[in-house]
Parts: sequence; structure tokens; C-alpha cells
Amino acid sequence: MKIAIAQINCILGDLAGNAAKILAYAQRAREQGAGLLLTPELSLCGYPPEDLLLRDGFFHACDIALRNLARQVEGIAVVVGHPHELDGERYNAASVLKDGKVLVTYHKHELPNYSVFDEERYFTRGTAPCVFELDGVKFALNICADIWQEHAAIKALNAGAQILLVLNASPYHLDKQQSRYEAIRDRTREIGLPVVYANLVGGQDELVFDGASFAMSADGHLTHQFVSFEETLGMLDIQHGNLLDGEQVADLMPVASIYQALCLGVKDYIGKNRFPGVLLGLSGGIDSALTLAVAVDALGADKVRVVMMPSPYTAQISVEDAREMATIVGVRYDELDIRPTFTALLDTLDPLFHGMPADTTEENLQARIRGTLLMALSNKTGSLVLTTGNKSEMTVGYCTLYGDMAGGFAVLKDVSKTWVYRLSNYRNTLGRVIPERIITRPPSAELKPDQTDQDSLPPYDALDAIMAFYVEKNLTIAEIVACGYAETDVRRVVKLIRINEYKRRQSPVGVRITDRGFGKDWRYPITVRYQDDF
Repeated sequence: MKIAIAQINCILGDLAGNAAKILAYAQRAREQGAGLLLTPELSLCGYPPEDLLLRDGFFHACDIALRNLARQVEGIAVVVGHPHELDGERYNAASVLKDGKVLVTYHKHELPNYSVFDEERYFTRGTAPCVFELDGVKFALNICADIWQEHAAIKALNAGAQILLVLNASPYHLDKQQSRYEAIRDRTREIGLPVVYANLVGGQDELVFDGASFAMSADGHLTHQFVSFEETLGMLDIQHGNLLDGEQVADLMPVASIYQALCLGVKDYIGKNRFPGVLLGLSGGIDSALTLAVAVDALGADKVRVVMMPSPYTAQISVEDAREMATIVGVRYDELDIRPTFTALLDTLDPLFHGMPADTTEENLQARIRGTLLMALSNKTGSLVLTTGNKSEMTVGYCTLYGDMAGGFAVLKDVSKTWVYRLSNYRNTLGRVIPERIITRPPSAELKPDQTDQDSLPPYDALDAIMAFYVEKNLTIAEIVACGYAETDVRRVVKLIRINEYKRRQSPVGVRITDRGFGKDWRYPITVRYQDDF
């Protein structure tokens, strides 16, 4: 027999639209000879619904949508993920629909409550396996985190399963696919069953789901690997209860996977929230250049507008490089000279600042003028402002509240400065869009004479490594120093991380591409006296 995977991009809360998409994929799968279609976790409502799951009306609407969908399913069995309420308890569930009926329903056993997941807040744990027979083959269901532990899979085996079907909403981060392979191979060694792994694709706020659905034989051999970051209908052949080798798409290189994740995150945030387009401040620096490249690749040049806003300290080459890049990618480009506004604000403040030396106050004024201008354009046009700051800056607070942090979506929020350079070079291998001088110049905020980032920060290779160890791996100061980094740099970076939490809390949502970003999986208090001393 043939079975199919619907690797689909669901819109959270669009029950009718998601159901229509599932039905369309079911029809395509049936036309290609499949007897079963597997969809992702909570495919009917989208993932993660978060506190919508606290509303009675949401469960009621999902139940109606499920039964309406079931009535339309003919000639194929469809496994659909959905929230399910039973006897006063609420579950993360999957149901098998066939010929107008809901045949069986499975309740997820393992409820992740770490990283970006909060499922214990919403759901009750299931305890029973779910096995159903189709064309002489006994299939069992697991949902996402179930397969990362042995308990649910072993229960399925003991209930007579021959093939394990897994619905997933597994978000992307760098190297995530290898972790999935390892988890599934662990399960196949324990249960000796083939596993079919269907994953969600698409952007949902800060999360990006990469798809990359696959299947493994009972001995852990990869039989199928489907495309990443795109919707697809994957077809699999089963013979005598075993998976036959099929489509194998090559793994993406890490830099390519990050770039595609950024593009998908931007495309879906703008599209699903129905913004007509985006705006960004183009400075002639590498962060805004990469942000522009991603925006154009994600949305098309016609939906992207850039504004260059030179100040008294903006180098002429910055203006030249900004103009050149805007011309290369074909976006609307405007220049707004902020020097008159800056001078006017300094004159206004002079009676209050008289006798005080210039400091970061004057630097921040320039950033806030730019933020105000961009937000005014956003209000007037309806387009969303993309901020251009990176994770390294966000880590240590090298950014201005209500200035360069002003905007609606932070494309590079989880991208370190070293990755900004790698991604920029990578994008130019696909076709030159970023002028070389932008990549090779020393980075500078250009808010005072002859300024470079390293006037205020450790070298980015050291800063980014310390950041990764402390933020993403939870290492102590002593452990990071033991890795070869200067204790003064480590303590300085850790202190900056601690005192700038209030800034991060006010930053826009942005794409998550590491296993710990400054979003749902970073929950530090702003007001706190504890300091890391070890």
C-alpha cells in the first residue's frame, strides 16, 4: 500500500482554511494511490495555540471543524491533529478520519514543558496506545514528544503495531534534524518498528517549523527524507509491513538552513498577519544589509522599502553602499537627512544639558530620530518596520530603546554577529546582493566620530562564544573561562547580559534559529539581585 505525508503550513486559528488544505492534500494523496494521509501535530488548528487552549469556545470550534472535515473524507484515511476535550479533560490529540467517521482518537502521552513548550499548562497526559488496521497493516499513533521517550512507543508495540506514525510540530533550530534522527533511531532500536515522521512547516511568531519530514525502517535506516522549509506531499510505499526506500532530499548546509528559516519566518509573519509590506532603515552596515536581503528574498522587492537616514557621523561610503544595494535588489530607496532634526533637538535640550559633556545621550538621540521617522512611515503606509539588530547586540544591550529597537519584527534577533557575516557571504554566493565593502568594513554604529563596535565591546568572536556558552548552554563563568576566554571579558559580558534584561523584554519578536533565543525560552526576571560569581 501507499501512505502519504502532508507537510503543510497551517495558519493558527484558521480552522476552515486548515481543514480545506488537509482535504485538498487528502484528495491529491488518494489520486496518487495512497490509502492513508498523515498530517502534523494540531494541524487542524495550528501550533502552538497557547492560551487559546484556555477558552471553551476554541475547543468547541475545533470539535465542529473536525466533524465537518470527517464528513468530507472519502476513499482515504486521514490522521489529523487537533485539541480534544473528553470528560472534562483536555488533550493534544490525533484522530483517524475515514469515510465520514472519526474511527479512533489518540491522546499525547508526553507533554513537553521546557524550552519553548508549555503543554502541561493546557493538556492532560494520555495513557493508552492507539492502534488501527488499514489494508492489513496495523498502524499506531504517537505525537511529537512521545517519540523522544520510550514509553508511548513501547505501548504501541505491545498493542500490536507494525508501523508507528508520528505527528509533529517540531520547531527548527540549528542542527535540530540530527537530533531528530538520533531520537528516532533510539526508538527503532527499542521497538523494531518503522517510523513515519510528519512535521509541520511554516512560521508562527518567533518559531519556524522546517518540515523536513522523513521515515526510517525498523533497523534505523533512513528510507525517505523530504524537503525542508516548503510544503510538500510525500509518498511512501509499504510492502509486507516494511517501508521501501523512496525520495531522499539532501540535507541543507547549516548556513543555508538558517537563511531559509529567516526567510520563511519573515514571509509568514508578514503574510499571516496581513501586512502589506515592510520598511527598514538601511545604514550601509552589514546588519541592515542582511535584513534587506532576507526581506527581499522572503517577500519580493515590491513589498520592501528602505530609508537611509544620514547623521553628522555617517560616512559617505555608507550612503554609497546603501544606494548601491538598494539598486541591486530593486527596492524603493529614500534618503532623509536627520542632521537638521538632530541639531534642533540639541538646541531644545541645551538649557537642560548646558555644561554637561556629550555622551551616549547624543548618540541615542540619533537612533531615536530614525526610529520615529520609520514608525511615522509605518503608520502612514501600514507597512511593518523590521528592526536590524542582531543577537550579539541584544545580549549586551548595544542597542537603543525606541531607536534602532523600534519596530514590529526583529529578523536577526537570534543571529549572532559572526553568523551575520557567514549569512551575508552565503547570500552573495547565490547572487551578489550585498556590496563587498559592507562585509569587509569594520562594523560601526556611526553615532560619533571614528566609532567602531569594538570601542565598546569585546571582539565579536569572543563575545559570541561567551554569549553562546552562557545563554544557550547555561555554562558558569568558571566553565567559560576554562574554555580559554579571558575572565575580564567573561565577567563583563555576563554583567551586560544581566543589566540589559529590561531592554530585551521590550524588543520585538524575532525568528528563533538557535536552541535558546531571547523569546519564549528565555524567562529571566528584570528586577533581581542575584549575580553570577562562579
